[in-house]
Amino acid sequence: MNIDQDLMLFLGSAHVGDGEPDLGDKLMDSFLKVLLDSGRIPDRIVCMNSGIFLTTEGSPVIESLRKFEELGSEILSCSTCLAYFKREDKLLIGEPTNMKDTVRAMLNYKKVLSP
Repeated sequence: MNIDQDLMLFLGSAHVGDGEPDLGDKLMDSFLKVLLDSGRIPDRIVCMNSGIFLTTEGSPVIESLRKFEELGSEILSCSTCLAYFKREDKLLIGEPTNMKDTVRAMLNYKKVLSP
């Protein structure tokens, strides 16, 4: 599998969709596993808002994110969101980022994927 230098994955929520949270959790888990299996590995994964719960303690998808990281994806979590949810000291994977860098990345990547 190769890193797709043109692809950024944006995770703006811990769940897929606005409906039932338990279903949204299962869909997020499935989405990440199918993306891993696709062979299209995003160069960067950015987590924002409740999406930061995917990179912090208690994450139901931490193993999938570790696989992305092992394959070369850069994983970033919104520092403002980490502070808002009081999860700054609970980050398990990746590094904090800011809105300026996130917007710059969204403008520069050819493809921004979001579930």
